[in-house]
Amino acid sequence: MTTYTLSNFDFHLPPELIAQQPATERSASRLLDGRGAFPVDRVFRDLPGLLRSGDLLVFNDTRVIKARLYGEKPTGGAVEALIERLLPGNEVLAHLRASKSPKPGGSIRFGDDPAQGFDAEVLGRSGVDGSLFHLRFPEDPLALLERFGHVPLPPYITHADAAEDAQRYQTVFAARPGAVAAPTASLHFDDGVLQALRERGVKSANVTLHVGAGTFQPVRSENLSEHRMHSEWFEVSDATVAAIEATRAAGGRVIAAGTTTLRALESAACGGRLEAGARDTDIFITPGFEFRVADLLITNFHLPKSTLMMLVSAFSGYEHVRALYRHAVEARYRFFSYGDAMLLERRR
Repeated sequence: MTTYTLSNFDFHLPPELIAQQPATERSASRLLDGRGAFPVDRVFRDLPGLLRSGDLLVFNDTRVIKARLYGEKPTGGAVEALIERLLPGNEVLAHLRASKSPKPGGSIRFGDDPAQGFDAEVLGRSGVDGSLFHLRFPEDPLALLERFGHVPLPPYITHADAAEDAQRYQTVFAARPGAVAAPTASLHFDDGVLQALRERGVKSANVTLHVGAGTFQPVRSENLSEHRMHSEWFEVSDATVAAIEATRAAGGRVIAAGTTTLRALESAACGGRLEAGARDTDIFITPGFEFRVADLLITNFHLPKSTLMMLVSAFSGYEHVRALYRHAVEARYRFFSYGDAMLLERRR
């Protein structure tokens, strides 16, 4: 079996192909149909016609929270926080950027206008490598983030968040708050496409995976076995397991809407069979991985050398994905979170 290194997942991406704004209409984005030997250029609203009655489309119903906060320490030093996870007792885990790290027992004043903001208590450090800060908010973090927070746009989107981002960096079916990055493949779905899918006889089910900031974490080791994946919380319900089993029994296909949905499903099946439950996952999917659940994958275009490039290469074949990406660059597809999508089939 081929041994892949980090360099195998690099490619040249002209900077102007990194989408800075979403398409005018969600379903007007382009869709690269990569199921066959040769790529086919389509539009996302063509998707219902590419699926069959009896197929099951699985969505990630997580909701992006306004996870970015700006504030200052009592000394006046600036602080930027990105909330990674909500905890019981009005507590959170957060990434902090500051000239000097705040100490346990200290406080941070959050809010664009400090006079109108709130104080968070620093409880200590957390995480395997101590990279997260454990904070306690004075009241419900979700309410405070909605009032004082900013949409956590990815680092490659260069504009400050605006009212449009609060709507468009969120799926139309988002339900369960907790993500700090959107499940971007699902940003292309609108009410019209969802209705067309229902009329086609395509069924749907949900999982939840709260996407963490670690999704943008670079892989720093050429040897992939040395990379430690970030951990994310996910849940697969009994109803979703039953829907997948019924689809299989009837000869239908399971389509994962996005890599986050795929990670949740395959994490729930890593014991050999799909099982309902909720827990953390740090699954790292690279070529050679044995997929057990998804037959098709809808996904955006990913960063060079990223773990998601490795995932799609594992799913649809390394050389095949390389060829699709070459076509996407030549055909001027738009890349990353606000970019276009593609449809992939699992290589048996």
